[in-house]
Amino acid sequence: MQGISIKNIARLPHDIFVDELLLISSFPPRECGIATYSEDLVTALNKTIGGSFTINICPLESDTEKHVYDRDPEYILNTDTPGSFCTLAGLINNNRRIILVMIQHEFGFFEQTTDELVLFLKALNKSTVITFHTVLPQPNEILRLHVKAIAEAVSGIVVMTHASLEILIRDYGIGMEKVTVIAHGTHLVVHADKALLKEKYGLKGKKILSTFGFLSEGKNIETTLYALPGIIRENPDTLFLIIGKTHPAVLIKQGEKYREKLESLITELGLEKHVLLINYFLPLSELLEYLQLTDLYLFTSCDPNQAVSGTFSYAMSCGCAVVSTPIPHAREVLSEDSGMLFDFGQSGQLTDTVNHLLENDLLRATISSNGLHKMASTAWENVAIAHVLLFEKLSSGAIDLRYQIPPVNLLHIKKMTSGFGMIQFANINRPDVDSGYTLDDNARALIAFCQHYELTTDNTDLPYIHIYFNFIKHCLQPSGHYLNYIDEQHFFSDQNQEVNLADANGRAIWALGYLISLKSIMPVTIIMEAEQLFQVTLLNSNNIFSTRAIAFVIKGLYYKNLQLHNASETDLLDTLANRLVKMYLHENEDGWHWFESYLTYANSILPEALLCAWVITNNTLYRDIALTSFDFLLEKTFNSTCIQVISNKTWLQKEDITAVRVKGGEQPIDVAYTIITLDKFYHAFQKPEYIEKLKVAFTWFLGNNHLQRIVYNPCTGGCYDGIEENNVNLNQGAESTISYLMARLTLEKTLRSELMSRYRVY
Repeated sequence: MQGISIKNIARLPHDIFVDELLLISSFPPRECGIATYSEDLVTALNKTIGGSFTINICPLESDTEKHVYDRDPEYILNTDTPGSFCTLAGLINNNRRIILVMIQHEFGFFEQTTDELVLFLKALNKSTVITFHTVLPQPNEILRLHVKAIAEAVSGIVVMTHASLEILIRDYGIGMEKVTVIAHGTHLVVHADKALLKEKYGLKGKKILSTFGFLSEGKNIETTLYALPGIIRENPDTLFLIIGKTHPAVLIKQGEKYREKLESLITELGLEKHVLLINYFLPLSELLEYLQLTDLYLFTSCDPNQAVSGTFSYAMSCGCAVVSTPIPHAREVLSEDSGMLFDFGQSGQLTDTVNHLLENDLLRATISSNGLHKMASTAWENVAIAHVLLFEKLSSGAIDLRYQIPPVNLLHIKKMTSGFGMIQFANINRPDVDSGYTLDDNARALIAFCQHYELTTDNTDLPYIHIYFNFIKHCLQPSGHYLNYIDEQHFFSDQNQEVNLADANGRAIWALGYLISLKSIMPVTIIMEAEQLFQVTLLNSNNIFSTRAIAFVIKGLYYKNLQLHNASETDLLDTLANRLVKMYLHENEDGWHWFESYLTYANSILPEALLCAWVITNNTLYRDIALTSFDFLLEKTFNSTCIQVISNKTWLQKEDITAVRVKGGEQPIDVAYTIITLDKFYHAFQKPEYIEKLKVAFTWFLGNNHLQRIVYNPCTGGCYDGIEENNVNLNQGAESTISYLMARLTLEKTLRSELMSRYRVY
């Protein structure tokens, strides 16, 4: 299943996006940090919001830096040729497709043509954004006036740290309203097993220190080399990896002088067995694996004015504990126990810090975890969203953010599934086997994989369908009731005695009913077993009075009776639906059209259940209450731009309906259930507003939420456990991940149906 754009899905094939963003920057195959940054940004923009606009690249070149690109660029800017600036400005101004220009700025790019750059920016009649990769404090008057002239000529400025923002305001007199802070992007990674990666690269049993990036004097790697003898005395199995080739610009001017200096120092200090120089520009996948096997990442820059380092940002996102000199970026990011600092050039301090961390596994793990949470907001997907939100603002609405729907990725769900069932929780994206299993999760997983099999008929789904079905069977007790909680040893836990299990029993019936509804494509044996199990579990269903449990049972009965009605099951469905009706009539009054005196969790399944009851029984009372209650819920959970489901911090109380909604406490399961219900209502009533809200609700996972950050992790295929007021819960547990998959597959089925209706031949 390929990625699709939510807003693009409704366009006819001959419609082509013509809105264009022009990015002026160094770009691969040129080898420099900004070229890599620009490539990563473009990739993230295309993957995250690929339908918003097309991206055209204008590479920066010079007389000594000329390259052959994968695609012939429409524009090239030679920064050593003053006349090329004026020519490019004219071409841009005459291109009606271009609605915004973005420039990646580094002072070295424009060293000989500073005035031409300012004139170029002033000549453009397009919205223009410039990203300052370096912001120097305490500038001389010439530099201050130059940067101020750039700022006055552009529509907006991007910097990567709050320290850079403060410098622009304090030292250059640039207004805060002109500047946006968007952190340097980082890559999402699966977080492979460190020991296995060390074995893969022949580093088994080693304590790995590493640094990476283009080599130059500014890296000051000597600081680490001088620190190593003291480190090795206490940790003789230490190996220091220096990953990266000499910076191309340095190579032209100085050759391999700096690398040779390091090699000589390694020999002088007797470190040959403890240092490995990897003289390559590594592919991204390999670099990320080296960072994941690293125990400590060392950043030793001697430039106190270095505004930002993508290298230790990448390291932190890979789970490395970082030790750094106190450049502004490090002071900002490594705060709150997410890393450690040492003074410039102080090898003795570095020795002590590294030894302390290598001897304290718990501290290292804590720093690693804190760093991962600190860097979560800087994932390239979030950086892409932040850029487009800025582009929307600066283009006065000419750019329209369109979220790109990622392809279906079952990697994490399969990783979370043992031969027994789906594990309940995860630490980040690693299954937490000690958390055990629940019927709730496995019932939902059964439905999700049935959905996937229905859309794909992929036979690799069937073993998982059997695992989740067998788990449900395992939970059934002789009394006809289900237990919900099973520990890591596969024994029923005491938690089953402490919690009301009605909802879990209802979910089991929903899952079995959904499975049976697919009898035409499922193996006969599993359907026969499911039908037998369904009849056994219905014996106690008439005694269920929990609101949501009733709704789950009704859904199970609905799916079971879609093709062929069973009289006794229809009677039971009618009985349960009437219980919901009585609840509704008891609470319903002006301004409150709901089944309870509060809105809590999984709210949408209540109107959905009555809608299902109407489909089976044709009782119009069920339909009318379903419509009224669902529209009431939508009014409380949608604003003009996004969905905000009821927070689990504070339920919405009937007597306090006008209270200000708190931010945070939003969980993927509530968004997923809303999407499933919107799908049901859309197909029942064909109201466009339902499918539009369905699409908007799904974008909650992709960043359209109050944090404007992704909740779904496209790298792992997992879904984060929710969003709080200021952060995303990075754990990717079973409930959240299955909820996302159910929502994604529901959207897929709906959009396919919508497309088919558009191209149906009558």
